[in-house]
Amino acid sequence: MTMKRILAVLTGMALLSACTVVDLDANGQPILPKDPQAKPGYATQTPQQIAEESWSSRVMATANSHALSWADMETKSQTVKAGTRESVFVRASGTVAALNESNPRERILTLTLNGKPVEVSIGPVLRSNAIRDAAGFRFEEFTNQVQYAQLTRALNRHAVKQLPTLDASWVNQPVQALLAVSIGHGSVEDVVAVELTRGTP
Repeated sequence: MTMKRILAVLTGMALLSACTVVDLDANGQPILPKDPQAKPGYATQTPQQIAEESWSSRVMATANSHALSWADMETKSQTVKAGTRESVFVRASGTVAALNESNPRERILTLTLNGKPVEVSIGPVLRSNAIRDAAGFRFEEFTNQVQYAQLTRALNRHAVKQLPTLDASWVNQPVQALLAVSIGHGSVEDVVAVELTRGTP
């Protein structure tokens, strides 16, 4: 065996010894170990995937365990630092006072809660971070500000898909509502519907 061939064999053996055998997933794709330098969170998922996969485990689980009453939310708003906002989930029973569909992209359902009219956004476009923030998603879990902002839209779109068909027949009817609410100091900034059920509990 020539020296050149011996060197080639030794080089090949060295390369093989440096290789790491990895397992394959169900689709035959390699299961790679997590990069220790990788940012924690959802870097490999689209905002839509995150919204769909975390809806039950993160959004609804948080809402079911931490939702406030409307009265408790109003009390909590007094403790919010001036100039800042917080978002919380609220469960409330009320009556539908009106359905405003003058802007078909941003419809508003007015609920009477604790004797007061409350405007609730029902989409299809929701302009609010309330669901994302009430569910406890944090910026550091994401690749960048763009992905974090896109998650807001994905969660809002997913929420709208969970709502029943709302029409004029809901007006003057009792309703059970799960809401995501952004509050300021002593104020309600915006309210979006997460679940709406017609009737009394």
